[in-house]
Amino acid sequence: MESISDQRGAGQAATASARAEPVISVRGLVKRYGSHQAVAGIDLEVRRGEIFAFLGPNGAGKTTTVEILEGFRQRTAGEVAVLGQDPATADGAWRDRVGVVLQESEPEPGLSVRECLVMYAGYYRKPRDIDETMSLVGLTAKAGTLGTRLSGGQRRRLDFALALIGDPELIFLDEPTTGFDPSARRAAWEVVAGLRKLGKTIFLTTHYMDEAEYLADRITVLSAGQIVAEGTPRTLGGRDHMTTAISFTLPDGLGARDLPAGLSPLVEPGSGGLAVVHSESPLVHLQMLGNWALGRGFDLPDLDVHRPTLEEVYLSLTGSPTTKDRR
Repeated sequence: MESISDQRGAGQAATASARAEPVISVRGLVKRYGSHQAVAGIDLEVRRGEIFAFLGPNGAGKTTTVEILEGFRQRTAGEVAVLGQDPATADGAWRDRVGVVLQESEPEPGLSVRECLVMYAGYYRKPRDIDETMSLVGLTAKAGTLGTRLSGGQRRRLDFALALIGDPELIFLDEPTTGFDPSARRAAWEVVAGLRKLGKTIFLTTHYMDEAEYLADRITVLSAGQIVAEGTPRTLGGRDHMTTAISFTLPDGLGARDLPAGLSPLVEPGSGGLAVVHSESPLVHLQMLGNWALGRGFDLPDLDVHRPTLEEVYLSLTGSPTTKDRR
């Protein structure tokens, strides 16, 4: 089986030239509910063939924005183009090019997996092959099973299949793994990565930072109706330039002054002899620390190297926990 990195590499190579083309273009988007401004004049762009993660805390205006892009909600002001058309006035042919996986859904009662797909395929001009679609999401063995008898993870796979059956160019995934156990989440990530390999453009909303880091090419963070950061998982919020914390416990009887000259000025003392070095050159300072300890016959059993996580960066940007935005 291909790894996610293999799939990502293949997808990126196949779509590198096409990514310059925007699939979603938003300029000055505003949405007001009475005196409350849920979305305050945001700009964003999603390129063809990428997985784009849209993050934000409760009440940020994230879901309002997505519903405008999907054509389910009217905007107050601004310019929006999705697949070259305004979603507010787009026709049925445009809708065929867009797939949506909602945060919550229920399978059709009384219908098997295959029967659900046959029914939904009838809504599209050029649907995907049903067997191929079931294989893509890992439901071939469940083709004859009633949708209502699928497990939670299997139902989510069916949601993916129903979103794919029309062979859309753009797919909106609204918190696709909410409530999943770790194994089911990883399986869902494999499906999403497979969509990248097909050249699909994915607009992902999630409150799981590891999910965004694992899947997304680019991330935009929304807070209080405004975009507060944009970048890749590695660079978001200046993460790639943040210092690395190297922590360890000094041997009994030693203090920061006993460390090498290049380290001692950087040490932040803690309780119980704990020392923390905030380093912009962690490899250099780790080598310096290791040589110092080995040269004196010391062990540093609790040595820990910590770079700021995506979740820590997110919290610093929004000041909010990574909980669901249900608006």
